[in-house]
Amino acid sequence: MAMFESPEISGSSTATVIGTSRSESDLNHFAPRRRAVNNAVDAGTRVVERNNSGNGETVDARDRMESANFSRENVNENPTNSDTRFTYRPSVPAHWRIKESPLSSDNIFQQSHAGLFNLCVVVLVAVNSRLIIENLMKYGWLIRTGFWFSSRSLRDWPLFMCCLSLPIFPIAAFVVEKLLQQNQISERTLILLHILISTLAVLYPVVVILRCDSAFLSGIALMLFACIVWLKLVSYAHTNSDMRSVAKSTEKGSEGCMYNVSFRSLAYFMAAPTLCYQTSYPRTASIRKNWVVRQFIKLIIFTGLMGFIIEQYINPIVQNSQHPLKANFLYAIERILKLSVPNTYVWLCMFYSFFHLWLNILAELLRFGDREFYKDWWNAKTVEEYWRMWNMPVHKWMVRHIYLPCLRNGIPKGVAILIAFLVSAIFHELCIAVPCHLFKLWAFFGIMFQAPLVLITSYLQNKFQSSMVGNMIFWFIFCILGQPTCVLLYYHDLMNRKGSAD
Repeated sequence: MAMFESPEISGSSTATVIGTSRSESDLNHFAPRRRAVNNAVDAGTRVVERNNSGNGETVDARDRMESANFSRENVNENPTNSDTRFTYRPSVPAHWRIKESPLSSDNIFQQSHAGLFNLCVVVLVAVNSRLIIENLMKYGWLIRTGFWFSSRSLRDWPLFMCCLSLPIFPIAAFVVEKLLQQNQISERTLILLHILISTLAVLYPVVVILRCDSAFLSGIALMLFACIVWLKLVSYAHTNSDMRSVAKSTEKGSEGCMYNVSFRSLAYFMAAPTLCYQTSYPRTASIRKNWVVRQFIKLIIFTGLMGFIIEQYINPIVQNSQHPLKANFLYAIERILKLSVPNTYVWLCMFYSFFHLWLNILAELLRFGDREFYKDWWNAKTVEEYWRMWNMPVHKWMVRHIYLPCLRNGIPKGVAILIAFLVSAIFHELCIAVPCHLFKLWAFFGIMFQAPLVLITSYLQNKFQSSMVGNMIFWFIFCILGQPTCVLLYYHDLMNRKGSAD
């Protein structure tokens, strides 16, 4: 039986081992381990000495290397119970460098938060599962059999015919460009004709929707399509005008831009997922058919999920609420907060379905190469960053055809931004008010209110100098102050209009 005498550390820091049943090879096996222990003890002694001398905030490189090698050697060799007597010595220093807590402000973003993310997912699933069960117990199954298609949908055929006739306006724009190229009309006449064509492209659907008792979804789809056509027509006219100016210029490099009116280029542009016209675009080599099928299945799933949330959650909430401007303040806050969660889910599903799935499907079918339809807007620190990143086709159009032309004509930057918001506000109001047959300007004022929010959030971002604070402010404005409030306002005004009409 082996006998171990308590190790004693002498002036030379050696440990004595007495064993009656161990061979010489065993002792030789433990010799490096004893040396590591002695080195670690010496390191601890030097740390204490430096602490006493007032210089102990750091450990020299030799001490750290010895301690690291000592720990790594003992972890990898799987020590036995007897080895533990040599490995874990009380005199070995347990604290030998300065360390921050994982959640401290200097260290929080250098840590992996995968576990906390998993916790948030579990909590989110649990909370939403409870809400689904509570909703089904309270209201039952609210999805109607005619949600997507009903007998009323047959009355929307004028809107469908209007949608099919909208390509007339791009053809008219091509004809007038061709007439100018053949010197049959003047530049001034061309500008007037382009203004007339683009204006009619918007007014024609507006008149059709207002004269027909159509469903809201059909009306908003037609208005979105009409607005897209208008934006493309403006880009087509503006870009051709600039190409003519460059072609006539004698500046260096002007010969690289050829003014050529091509119907093929216009047809591709009208179908492509972009609002900015150019004669050619980056193209991919082939079409991934299997990928398109997978994305289309996702599109169907997320579109159905949006309908489910709207019918099962949003409609009961707004139907059981009062007008937010006429109700008690606390009651209005409670309704807005309750509506904010499903409304955010619907908006995120809409964003993913349209900007990621549909635009990528369209780009794949047309082999359109530039697929930066959005950036990481969810990391926006200010409202300005959000508007620059969440809808890249519209952002590029605004910069190219409104913001930069305003600056080139001497308009101040602030006024140019305000003009861009004004154009956006007009089209937001058209896309919502016309299908609702209700002109209360809630969408218009909601977009124009973004201009002062840009200044406020930029000021707060500069004051706090924290991306986390700015992002939290953005999400608060996005989820609570904006869309839920507009939903309640439009719903109750629409119900009041229908009640007075009856």
